[in-house]
Amino acid sequence: MSDAFAPAHEIARRIRGGEVAAEEVVTAALARIAKLDPHVNAFTDVTATRALEQARAADLARLRGEPLGPLAGVPFAAKNLFDIAGLPTRAGSKINRERSPAQRDAVLVERLGAAGAILLGGLNMGEYAYDFTGENAHDGPCRNPHDLARMAGGSSSGSGAATAAGFVPIALGSDTNGSIRVPGSLCGVFGLKPTYGRLPRTRSFPFCDSLDHLGPLARDATDLALAYDLMQGPDAGDPACAQRPVEPAMPHLHDGVAGLRVAVAGGYFATDGMPDAEAAVATVAKALGAKPGLDIEGAAIARAAAFLITNAESSGFHLPRLRERAEDFDPETRDRFLAGALLPAAWYVQAQRARRWFHDEMMRRFADIDLIVAPATPCPAPLIGQKTLEVRGETLPLRPSLGLFTQPISCIGLPVVLVPVQGGGLPIGVQLIAPPWREDICLKAAYALQAMGVCRAASPEH
Repeated sequence: MSDAFAPAHEIARRIRGGEVAAEEVVTAALARIAKLDPHVNAFTDVTATRALEQARAADLARLRGEPLGPLAGVPFAAKNLFDIAGLPTRAGSKINRERSPAQRDAVLVERLGAAGAILLGGLNMGEYAYDFTGENAHDGPCRNPHDLARMAGGSSSGSGAATAAGFVPIALGSDTNGSIRVPGSLCGVFGLKPTYGRLPRTRSFPFCDSLDHLGPLARDATDLALAYDLMQGPDAGDPACAQRPVEPAMPHLHDGVAGLRVAVAGGYFATDGMPDAEAAVATVAKALGAKPGLDIEGAAIARAAAFLITNAESSGFHLPRLRERAEDFDPETRDRFLAGALLPAAWYVQAQRARRWFHDEMMRRFADIDLIVAPATPCPAPLIGQKTLEVRGETLPLRPSLGLFTQPISCIGLPVVLVPVQGGGLPIGVQLIAPPWREDICLKAAYALQAMGVCRAASPEH
């Protein structure tokens, strides 16, 4: 493994031990970004001056014998809806880049920084996070590092692409309906959508408040768990953040999966006619000893509810911008927001009832099951510009169909780890779904799959 693809925990160990300087690591990462990102288009802002200053400070602290954090000197980057001090928070839009620069970093950026990680910049994303493809109309499409003609997925497109390309070992993204899991699947990296309310969203730009989650993507399961642990804890700036103590996953990461009751989602989640998704699910299910055919009743209803809730809440939030700056939106995003503004209130109320019903149904399933295995996307990365997708013999619009399997789970805020499976061609992901607040279960399963060689993040051929 080249240094560009070294795990974050290994980079930090080497820096703490004096085997390599933080400045050397950051300089190499910046050079790789400068060379390759013009082709990938993962970054919208590179904070090189800040990063090098922090790297030199870390090296001086080590020379003085001061303790360094668990992510000492590790480069990371954040989707550009996270506040980054000194930069306007774009949220993938044209309008937001006219905002005043942020005065402070987002809380999760601060927490990784407090652990020693070094921010390299802001990452490309779908406009206002309303996107599954990563084809940004203002900053250009983010390209898949495994095949530059293909999508990186969205809306955390730059987060998936930057980790897959070896620019950073860890990136921050957001997930409302699948925006961590879709790019994780298409780019072939690990991703975590934690339980709704687990990680604070303070100083990040919202999309749909009752569905928005923030979380990490990484090339390594240990790095994913480590970053998650370091970002835990309530924050008063996010009223939806649960007032729960830190419940670290790292102490349980090596516990193994013996005794776990694992089932494969069937019915709505069946992968008939989707050969890549079917093979990936079968590979993971076999490794975990999962029982087949768990019918999750109501998943289609939950997906419909997620569509309505997202559409209604996000359009209400963006209504002033739609009235004043409609021409400055991506037309596809604008039209979805405008449609949401016309939804009857009764539909939104009914969607919330369906959401509660599906939550209760899933809790009954988890009385007998610890972990559910499900596909993440219907296919590997489509071509940039592709508009339709064949699913079970039907020709469907591509953009919403990439969230076919992620939206029902987002609707009720369950924790999910996306694990990458490398087939004969492009990677594709599988969801590991656990009960609320049990991120430790899906993270230890992801680690076990990586240790078995079943799931891994592949390096692009450049």
